[in-house]
Order: sequence, then structure tokens, then C-alpha cells
Amino acid sequence: MKLFRDKTFIKGLAYDLAGMATIAIPLVGPFLDLIWAPYAAKKMREMYPGRKGKLASVLVFIEEILPGTDIIPTFTLMYLYTYVWKKEPSKVQIIEVESY
Repeated sequence: MKLFRDKTFIKGLAYDLAGMATIAIPLVGPFLDLIWAPYAAKKMREMYPGRKGKLASVLVFIEEILPGTDIIPTFTLMYLYTYVWKKEPSKVQIIEVESY
């Protein structure tokens, strides 16, 4: 499947797993989110430039900083939105046919 060969998708999965891993560390996990949230927002902005990237970086920052929301796979959802669900409509191509 092409999806799993895409570097952006693989990096997004790794960042989502790193963000979710902070839940597994008792007592220290919430404090790690204070460090992870700005880093994740920066990486989201680098991976998805433009207006979508700005909005996604704000959302990932809020998602990582709020307790209990670490389980949301923001990077993966952004990838799916950008490359799977929100495909640009293909340009209409006119094909000329000669009749005999």
C-alpha cells in the first residue's frame, strides 16, 4: 500500500506515538507534554506549510497541552485530510475525437 511508503505518513505516525507515550509515564507524563506540545506544533508547521499547517500546529499544541487528549492522532488525521480526503479536483481534459 502506497500510504505506508510515504515519509510524511511515517513521520506523522512516529510523532503521534511519541505524543501518546507520555500517557504511559505516571506523574512525569503531564510535564513531558509541556515540552512536547511546542515541539509537535513546530514539526506540524514544517510538515504542512501554509494556512492549513498554521491551523494544524495550533490544534496539535492545544491537543498535546490539554490533559487526556494525547490519544488523538493529530498528525495522522492531518495527513489523511491533506492527501486522502481533500484531494484537489482533477482538471477536466477535453478529448477530441474524429468521426468517419
